[in-house]
Amino acid sequence: MFKKLAQKLCTKKKFSTTINPLEVDFDHRKNVFLDKLSENAVKLYEKECDIKNFSKLVLSNPENDSHNKIMDELFSKGVVDVTDDEKLAELSDNKRFLRDLGLLD
Repeated sequence: MFKKLAQKLCTKKKFSTTINPLEVDFDHRKNVFLDKLSENAVKLYEKECDIKNFSKLVLSNPENDSHNKIMDELFSKGVVDVTDDEKLAELSDNKRFLRDLGLLD
């Protein structure tokens, strides 16, 4: 069946043996479709990589508590704890911060 289809296509269109890619008249709709397909493929690949990296991180050594030590060092140097309720209340009332977010005029 494929051979018959190929023969029909060959009789309808005459193909040259050498095709210059710069001279090919691409259909705009086909390019848009391929661009969208490529964009979706990249997004799926990035999503798959994110899932793999997250899974590797989550399934790593559960006894590793180095993150706690790093946070303790940062807090001792004066870094503000973002989970502190008082700091969150101050941030929610910060007019400059809210203006930067576009929530105030």
